[in-house]
Amino acid sequence: MLYLRRLVVAFAGTLALVAPVYAGKLALVIDDFGYRPHNENQVLALPPAVSVAVLPNAPHAREMATKAHNDGHEVLIHLPMAPLSKQPLEKDTLRPEMSSDEIDRIVREAVNKVPYAVGMNNHMGSAMTSSLFGMQKVMQALGRYNLYFLDSMTIGNSQSMRAAAGTGVKVIKRKVFLDDSQNEADIRFQFNRAIAVARRSGSAIAIGHPHPTTVRVLQQMVYNLPPDITLVRPSSLLNEPQTDTSTPNLTPPGQSAPRNPFRGVKLCKPKHPPEPIYATRFFSVISESVSQSNVVAYFRHQWQGWGQIKAN
Repeated sequence: MLYLRRLVVAFAGTLALVAPVYAGKLALVIDDFGYRPHNENQVLALPPAVSVAVLPNAPHAREMATKAHNDGHEVLIHLPMAPLSKQPLEKDTLRPEMSSDEIDRIVREAVNKVPYAVGMNNHMGSAMTSSLFGMQKVMQALGRYNLYFLDSMTIGNSQSMRAAAGTGVKVIKRKVFLDDSQNEADIRFQFNRAIAVARRSGSAIAIGHPHPTTVRVLQQMVYNLPPDITLVRPSSLLNEPQTDTSTPNLTPPGQSAPRNPFRGVKLCKPKHPPEPIYATRFFSVISESVSQSNVVAYFRHQWQGWGQIKAN
């Protein structure tokens, strides 16, 4: 029995040396597919675990979605949603004030234009994703097509998880943007940051775009991941614990939050350094205020009148 126990311990130790322990899962999603087939084909040459998000109204949307699926990549719909900033909106951009029927139509047409999609993420969308009422309509539409929602987290107070409650739609969230900067060193830094987040939290989703610089960094780094990091599809993270740090945004669509009535009012600032107030001066001011009050003036007048009567 002792010999068998030692043999088991030795075998377990050997496995620990030869089998990598995956401390973190990293999912990579490349947005904006459907406009640049040359760059996008370079992305599709990467490992199949790299996923792509296709703009439904892009000229090559169906072509690139089909090719991505055939090459083993997970496909998402990259649906335009209204931002807070004032800028021209793309066709069929989701807006909070849209009716449920209008949102359902746009989602339905997007599903038809992007074959093989298993999920959806937002293109821009800070105004839309921060609206609880708007996102509830989106989640109801997604529930009809069995799609998950990857929140690109273009705004911190996104209502996506709160809106999905009770709909059956699963929500996962982006942790790192790879290429806000087009500098290769910056993209490499962000990629390493995504690895660190995955290692610390157990998983991380990083989003990038098919820019030439991003593609070059991915070609270098996805094949040289640390042994404790494994590349996964976003859908494999749907059952990972998700934390909702949002606060409810109950502002009806089309209305702004109540205005602060004190906004723009200048505050009175004390003189620096403050002037000292002595006790004698304090009581002097109080005495002057009392002596000049209407009540004292009334009694003084009455007293003078009474004195005149007695004198007569």
